[in-house]
Amino acid sequence: MSNQPISLSRALASFEALWSPRIVTRVNDYDVRVAKVGGEHLWHAHDDTDEFFLVLEGELHISLREAGGERTVRLPRGAVFTVPAGTEHKPYAPSGAAILMFEPTGTPTVGDRHDEIPSHVDATTGHALDAAT
Repeated sequence: MSNQPISLSRALASFEALWSPRIVTRVNDYDVRVAKVGGEHLWHAHDDTDEFFLVLEGELHISLREAGGERTVRLPRGAVFTVPAGTEHKPYAPSGAAILMFEPTGTPTVGDRHDEIPSHVDATTGHALDAAT
């Protein structure tokens, strides 16, 4: 990890792939990841950890399957939302977005339980950010 400040706009400009997060730094045992997103992700759940989202650009929608039924939260630029551990959810960004996520190191982007992984979703625990960023 860098011991210098990291520009999130430069980090986001360093890659094009959607749904393929980059690890910008670590805080204790947590990754701080940025991702470009567009279209739909997939229904999935992280059984043992919450998932934090901050919208940096655009708007992110997150559909949730909860005890009372399904609902969707809409997150405009600057909004944050935490999906509780074990909650099935499906992020999507109809017009594209850039997001920051905070989750334990090693957490897979497709969770512990998920639908079939579409080809446009990168099933990863995050990629290293280009050192030149």
